[in-house]
Amino acid sequence: MGEPTLRDRIELYYAAVPSAFADAEEFGPLRLFVRKEEGAPYYGGPNHAYPVPAGPVPVDPAPAPAGSASAGSASVGPVGADITAADIARVRARQRELGVPESFEWLAEVTPSLRALVEAAGLPVAERPLMVLDPPHPLPPQPLPEGVTIRVLDADDPGLPAVLALPRLAFADVGTAVGPAGRAELAAVAEKLVADGTVETVRPTLLAGHKVLAAAFAPDGTPLAAGHYHPARGITEIGGIGTLPTARRQGLGAAVMAALATHAREHGVHTVFLAYAEAAVARIYARLGFRPAGTTLLIADQPARGQ
Repeated sequence: MGEPTLRDRIELYYAAVPSAFADAEEFGPLRLFVRKEEGAPYYGGPNHAYPVPAGPVPVDPAPAPAGSASAGSASVGPVGADITAADIARVRARQRELGVPESFEWLAEVTPSLRALVEAAGLPVAERPLMVLDPPHPLPPQPLPEGVTIRVLDADDPGLPAVLALPRLAFADVGTAVGPAGRAELAAVAEKLVADGTVETVRPTLLAGHKVLAAAFAPDGTPLAAGHYHPARGITEIGGIGTLPTARRQGLGAAVMAALATHAREHGVHTVFLAYAEAAVARIYARLGFRPAGTTLLIADQPARGQ
């Protein structure tokens, strides 16, 4: 077998990441990842489905620590048999039985026929174009406002609750324009995440190295932008890049993205990719050196990846 292509590596990642915390249930040409334990989603939503690879999973030449993903969602790779409406119906019935969202995820270029079947079943499909950072591309640190610093969080970091809260505010106010949500709102959401056990659920994934969180902090310790990645077999998708609405338009998201990509490279990851939803965000990533690399399709309005 020759060296894996970029598409092979992304497929490998999508197949490997959920196995750290989910069991796989086979429904013909579809595979459903079912979470082993309750907890906050790690990747791809709570329970998703994915097409079963037709042949052996490509072996990545430089494995990294196993990553994590969400259980109960369906994802799709190169399929070994044609997917039918009946296969989709069986997976959806199992997801309803589990009480989880009816979510599917797949690479458009690998399984192009699946979209029509999913939409015919009444599920809306959203596109998430992918971009990749080529291994030789240099990635210098990005400029930061005076007094702002970036750090990678460990499981006991006092900023963890607020960093986990930040994407809730960032993604509730879409776009790149400055918005009203700031420190007070961030503190309120952080309190809720401590009270409902979300923070304690995330700590073990940080300890195990399944998730890496980084944030840009103001001098008073308030996180202003944050993001994460989940490494698996030398591959990772960077996600969850969000900026506190009141702190936008200062280059903080780009700085966190660059810091995460650099950290991943320094810890054995050689394939770094991401998905985006807005053209304005894609232009920022392009300036960092990311280039187009295909399209992920997923069910619209499913839980955000990796939050």
